[in-house]
Amino acid sequence: MTQRPSVLIVDDRPENLITLEVLLEPFNLDIVRATSGVEALAHTLDYDFALVLLDVQMPGMDGYEVAELLRGNKKTKSIPIIFVTARSKTETQIFRGYESGAVDYMFKPIEPIVFNGKVRVFIELFEQKEALRRKTIEFDQKLAELEELQQQLEETNEQLLMLSTTDGLTGLFNKRRFEQIFSEEWERASRTQTSLSLIMLDIDHFKLYNDTFGHHLGDDCLRTVAKALRQMELRELDRIARVGGEEFAIVLPDTDQQGAELVAERVRNVINELRIPHNESSGRDIVTASFGVSSIFPTRDLSSRYLAEAADEALYESKSNDRNCVTFKECMTQWEYVQD
Repeated sequence: MTQRPSVLIVDDRPENLITLEVLLEPFNLDIVRATSGVEALAHTLDYDFALVLLDVQMPGMDGYEVAELLRGNKKTKSIPIIFVTARSKTETQIFRGYESGAVDYMFKPIEPIVFNGKVRVFIELFEQKEALRRKTIEFDQKLAELEELQQQLEETNEQLLMLSTTDGLTGLFNKRRFEQIFSEEWERASRTQTSLSLIMLDIDHFKLYNDTFGHHLGDDCLRTVAKALRQMELRELDRIARVGGEEFAIVLPDTDQQGAELVAERVRNVINELRIPHNESSGRDIVTASFGVSSIFPTRDLSSRYLAEAADEALYESKSNDRNCVTFKECMTQWEYVQD
């Protein structure tokens, strides 16, 4: 419900206040009375007045002083003030009124038609200002709501993107994201004519680990390995993904055979140093991993599957041998490097 506009009437004579109240009655206003300048100023602390009708000649603080104080206050400086006076209409008095902050003058006896016209103008201005203020507040609230919704939408989209590209168990990139990264890096290496390497690694005898210790500890094992991989000081452009149950992939842009093999050996040692118990792992008492590595200088007429297949074949060779080793295979020709 819209609040009625408030008007402050100030006069030291009660009969004059009654006259003003009668004249203001048709406007359906909240009328506040004051019989002195001090009382008038006190009311301005509690109300946001649409208009002040102020007598000029009052004992103690006269109307000019009240107007000057209202104009000097940040809260009340914009309230329109109309002087209502029985004093002479000399230019000097009128000028002083305007100089002290009044916007208009009315002289007693008051002419109702003139009074109503002037009051209506200021009440309508106040109502328009209040309507604009409410609209501005409403707009700001709607804008804030929209900004909050936009923020929530962005956060939701980020979460959805993370869910769509992240492996839920390990927090690494998932297979879908790996394939995107691998394709992007293949294209980039083709453009820049730089080498691209791929490491595929598989936790040795992981099915046996699950059968022996249970899937709960199997998940813990994968999380521990993934955490160790994330904490390795690899380059920011090197990306690690979980691409299968116990299979991981590492994409190494701008990396040749020697660099890729060094990274694979580092990862192999990191996993060994975790000392995760696994008594059934080919006579070893800890969890180990096997590695397949391949490198190539991509070209636009080659498919990225050649590199992926070479790394997979190298991994298969590592698993076919003594496991816990690194095997390198070139795309088309292969040679093997094994370190127990």
